[in-house]
Amino acid sequence: MTRLRDDLCARYLAVREATEALAAPLSAEDQCLQSMPSASPAKWHRAHTTWFFETFVLVPRGHSPFRPEYGFLFNSYYEAVGARHERPKRGLLSRPSCDEIAAYRRAIDGRMVELFAALDDAALGKLAPLVALGLAHEEQHQELLLTDVLHAFSTSPLLPAYRTNGPPEPRGEAAPLRYFQHPGGVVTLGRSASASGFAFDNEGPPHRVFLEPFEIASRPITVAEVTAFLDDGGYRSPALWLAAGFDRVKALGLESPHGTKYEKGSYRTFTLDGLVTADPAAPAGHLDYFEADAIARYLGARLPTEAEWETFARPLPVAGNFREDEWLRPRALDHGALADAPTQMFGDVWEWTSSSYGAYPGFAPAAGAIGEYNGKFMVSQLVLRGGSAFTPRGHVRAEYRNFWPPDTGFQLTGARLARDVR
Repeated sequence: MTRLRDDLCARYLAVREATEALAAPLSAEDQCLQSMPSASPAKWHRAHTTWFFETFVLVPRGHSPFRPEYGFLFNSYYEAVGARHERPKRGLLSRPSCDEIAAYRRAIDGRMVELFAALDDAALGKLAPLVALGLAHEEQHQELLLTDVLHAFSTSPLLPAYRTNGPPEPRGEAAPLRYFQHPGGVVTLGRSASASGFAFDNEGPPHRVFLEPFEIASRPITVAEVTAFLDDGGYRSPALWLAAGFDRVKALGLESPHGTKYEKGSYRTFTLDGLVTADPAAPAGHLDYFEADAIARYLGARLPTEAEWETFARPLPVAGNFREDEWLRPRALDHGALADAPTQMFGDVWEWTSSSYGAYPGFAPAAGAIGEYNGKFMVSQLVLRGGSAFTPRGHVRAEYRNFWPPDTGFQLTGARLARDVR
């Protein structure tokens, strides 16, 4: 077997096994939970990622569907592929069972391995980019599986824990907040098509952007800074909020970020280890965009644009607290008193930017159903950068563009401050 064949097969199996490992602590009942329309049951994530490989890799190469009805059940949003079950009703699918989905995964995995073995080097080389997309897609769903389980468990009166042997919460003080200046000018944003490694289509093409002089914070917003905002009545101060955000606060009676329990002097947050007292020095998670923006104003700053964020992140190594570290929540790090660049730009929490999610100049979606992957969602959402403690380490790079609506707080989302330089 060629090196490409070995590597592709090994990576495929590793990603698929990782999904099953994440689902392993969940009971069959847990895997059926859908706590809101924006979330999906764990077993649906397991089935949908399998459907992706079956639909886009195997069926076009002559394989018959494992069960034809699965196409209707597990298509997510691909209009070109056909009709699908309504997203808000995925939690009503008690059948197929978790065991049947496991059998589906095993069958498709077997067919994929056979396909890798049967193709010659030239055909395998042509297939590799599509498989890489499928694996990156599955890694996205691995993260979603965790965030969706976390949300479902947070709505239960029992507040169950996903695991019972998680790490103890450390206690510490955050590194002092510092700012790093950039003189502004013309910078290049976006990933080149000639760059090595996988990238989604929405990460390019490269284009030039003009930046005014600005500065960016040395670390993300911490739990201590969110607590100070709460202690100072931040949720009752309309001058700090965008109108839509404060309308949401009033309509829902919000008093603290999603999944948190706040009383003066106490800030607890719901994690995969259950409800814990949050480390004041840790990056604050589960901030929606409106909350992140209001806290930034409270701290005399603003949120960075995605161009500002990427400009500082590009030279930095992709190092941080990711899913493989098995901490599975934001944690305080030793930033170093003399650090000469921003820290924790990768991992721990996705960082909101003030940039709307849209197409870069020259962007064109791929032909066919695969072209629906990113392009059609480029409206009414905002860009996040950097990855979180739920994100696989190899899934993130400086150019990666995550996107969610501004009221999203169930994801592991935080923020970093920026300021204009006059």
